[in-house]
Amino acid sequence: MAKKNYINIYNNLIKFTRNKSIFYYFTKNDTFSDRLLIFLFHLSFFLKEYKSSQNKETLQDVFDYIFKELEISIREIGYGDASINKKMKTYVNSLYSILEKIDQWDNLDNNEKKLIFHNFLNYEGDISKLIRYFDKFSLFLKKNSFNSFVKGVINQEI
Repeated sequence: MAKKNYINIYNNLIKFTRNKSIFYYFTKNDTFSDRLLIFLFHLSFFLKEYKSSQNKETLQDVFDYIFKELEISIREIGYGDASINKKMKTYVNSLYSILEKIDQWDNLDNNEKKLIFHNFLNYEGDISKLIRYFDKFSLFLKKNSFNSFVKGVINQEI
């Protein structure tokens, strides 16, 4: 698969991340940091779902492409080289931590799922709607193939 196709995966994940109802339920501020964390959750669920159907090289290429795009976005905000490297390391570590926590998502109860979100998001309110959203997103991924994300932008709302 050509790397140029990964733009569609990135754009699909961005589209899901831009769902305004997600931010309405868990934060009063819609900041870059909040959006990035929600994006990392979407990416984590995506990688978790397709790790069994795709080879490691393909998923590594997707990972590399997406983090290259994130770095470009951070540069566009105006961060300097030193802070970009530090932020990228933080974001990669956050992704790995999220992946580790959601690996058994389908087997977790709602209290365990709440703890995951509370560990990453600065929000103390009711996070149950966010849990329901990611339960639906996980189901959506199960019902759609990896190639559906590669071929174009998905017009499905969760």
